[in-house]
This record gives sequence, C-alpha cells and structure tokens, in this order.
Amino acid sequence: MITPRTLSGFKDRLPKEAYAKSKMLKRIVESFERFGFCPIETPHLEYAEILKKQGSEEIQKEMYHFLDHGGREVALRFDLTVPLARFVSQYKNELGLPFKRYCIGNVFRGERAQKGRYREFTQCDFDFLGTQSIGADAEIVEVIYQTLRHLGVERFSIHLNNRKIFNGLMESLNMESQTIEVLRIIDKIDKIGRESVCEELRAKTSLDEEKIAMLLDFIAQKQQGSALEFLEHLESYKALNTTLAEGIGELRSLCEILSALIPQEFYQINLSIARGLGYYTGIIYETTLDDLPSLGSVCSGGRYDNLTQNFSSDSLSGVGASIGLDRMLAGLEELGLVESSANVANALLISLDSLGYGYKVAQDLRKMGLKIEVYPEVVKPKKSFTYANARGYKYVIVLGSEEREKQTYSLKDMESGEQWNHLKLELLVEKLK
Repeated sequence: MITPRTLSGFKDRLPKEAYAKSKMLKRIVESFERFGFCPIETPHLEYAEILKKQGSEEIQKEMYHFLDHGGREVALRFDLTVPLARFVSQYKNELGLPFKRYCIGNVFRGERAQKGRYREFTQCDFDFLGTQSIGADAEIVEVIYQTLRHLGVERFSIHLNNRKIFNGLMESLNMESQTIEVLRIIDKIDKIGRESVCEELRAKTSLDEEKIAMLLDFIAQKQQGSALEFLEHLESYKALNTTLAEGIGELRSLCEILSALIPQEFYQINLSIARGLGYYTGIIYETTLDDLPSLGSVCSGGRYDNLTQNFSSDSLSGVGASIGLDRMLAGLEELGLVESSANVANALLISLDSLGYGYKVAQDLRKMGLKIEVYPEVVKPKKSFTYANARGYKYVIVLGSEEREKQTYSLKDMESGEQWNHLKLELLVEKLK
C-alpha cells in the first residue's frame, strides 16, 4: 500500500480552508475589476530560457526545470510577471495600450517552506502596462489599499521606495556595477538583520567598511511625520546626482497624489525595501499587516520600464503588484477575519418521506437565488442533523408528509434550537437570505 502524503512545501486544502480562500479571492477580484483591470491566463509551464533570462541567480536555483517528453528544456513559472512580459510581447497588437490586467494562478519556487509560504503558492497579480504616468503608480497603491480594506483589514502599512534612490547612491560611490548584487543582499535586512547584511556585503562585494556604513545608515532613516515631510528631509541628497534626484522627485509626485486618496497612516516611505528582483526600475511597494509584522510582506511590486527587453526591441513601461494569497490567508486567519464555515450553501434540506419532493423543493429555492444542499437519504432527523452540525449549517429545512401536503416548510435554527413550522415559501426565503 502507498502511504498517502504530500511533498514538503506543498499542501492540500480541506473544504473549510479552501472555502475561505475562495471567498477571499472573490473579494480580491471585485477590487481589481472596480478599477478596470481585466483577467488573463498564462500556462504554468514555459520554455526555461524565458524564465531564466529574467530570474535572479537565487531564483534560478529555486526554479523547477526539466526536459519534457520532446527533449525541450522547460520550467515551472516562479512568478506571474515574467510570463506577462512574454504574453504582452506575443499579443501586443491585439491588446492595445495602455493595458490593465490581473492574473491569478499558482507559481513554484523550491525554497525553504515556512509559515504562510510554500513551494507552490498562489499569486494575484495586477499590472498597468504601456504608460510612464505617475498616476499609474498611484493607482496601484490605491488598489492595494482598497483591496485590504475590502478584506476587512484595518491596520496595515504600504511601504514605498524608489530603486532610483539606491541606484543614485551606488553611482555616488562609483559602484554601479555591483548595484544588483548589493540590492539583493540589502533586501534581506528585515530577515537577517544589519550585522548579517554587513558580513554578506563584505564577503560578496568590494564595498569597504565606510561605504557599507554609509549605505546602511541611509536606509535606516525612518519617516517622521507624513511621507511628504520625510521627503522634504531627503531633498539635500538630490544634489548627489540626477538619478537620485529623479527617485526622490517621483516619490514626491506619487505622495502628492496619494494624499488625496488614502489616509496618511496607511502608507510611508521606507528606504530599506529593495525588492531583489532585477526587473524593477522605479517606485517599489511592500505591504505588511501591522498586527503581524513577522508574517512579512503580503503584497509587493513596483515599476519596470524594460520588462519586454528580452522579447522585443520596443521599450514597454509598466507598474504592478502581487498579492501573496497563501500568506494573506494565513494572516487573515490569525486576525480572525476568515469565515469559519465549511459549507457554501444557505441551508441543508432534509426530507423525511419523499426524496424526490425534497429535490424538487431545493430546485425551486435555487431558482429564487438560494444555495441549497439536499441530504441524499431519507433518514431520521437525528442523523441528518448530526451531518448539518458537522458541516456548520445554521439552518436546516425539514420536509415531512404534512409539509408536502400543505406545501409549507419547517425551518430549524441549529445554533439557537428555535424552529418555525408551516412557513410559506416567501417567508422561508426571507429568513434564509
């Protein structure tokens, strides 16, 4: 006999958790579509060269890749952004620009599994392509804000930075050639701490102690007051070079728009976030739940101006973000914001004498907009009530011979024990909706 088990880093979802994920996903999609984002789908499997070209060295180590039956080198996607670059390059004449999309699907990374993070996990991406307008960046932040509020989260922080600020700092140190490597190391600072980052910078880059201290002191600066007030504090750095000045200026333009859209307590400038993926070129975002800081980012992203460079000579600007659905679900569960019921129906219907009549009544109720499950056997109430309690049903509709003759219905509240007998159809529907 084969022992039933799942691979490390992968998981099954029982109905209760799967239902909670489905409900959360529905609310996320509602938020995306309110802003005019439309859905697309891309395959789980791509030619390996498409994914390897964009993935960092660390991502390439985590990538699942192999030869298929035709001897082609293929790989499972590690995110939904790189497949987007291929998709847009392939269908740009049909899509038109600007183009706003969302895509929801599973991605795969062979990294160490941890709470809320698995080797197969679901991402919800939304992107605004074909425009360099700072308004697109602001809209992405607004979508993040509105989505978390729609999920019932009251305390969260959207952290903002700009890759041009760090690029400008590296230019001022004459270390541009090592920018990506330094970014990837600094991106770990919240996980491994300053001292470990210092050690890794010493080991993997040519930065000396003075330059390391300068960089880490810079990103350690914390926002005091509003985002715009903090950016005023950074104005003096604009004199270092054009790149750094552009980064600070873009953040200012973004925050000026956000000040009219989002309460200031929900977003802040955070110079320590780096987003290690190499395709980001401008403003970047990370979102954390204030009551669960150890959970890490639940929504992150940023601007990319050269995403399609490996597929086309045309430069395509875009900005987007991704919600880590599994991590978000773990956070909502801990915050008590997840529905606990394992059923999806309004009520369970049990028939005490005629199964056919029970199915006919259920059909009539479904036509009136209700979700009804029928217990599939004619049994004594005790057995079917036990099933209703196990599934978490609040209401059970009971049909006996008397109800069938009078064309009325009995309804039992499984939580309070209260029961209403001989209800007319309209009243039954009213109580269940």
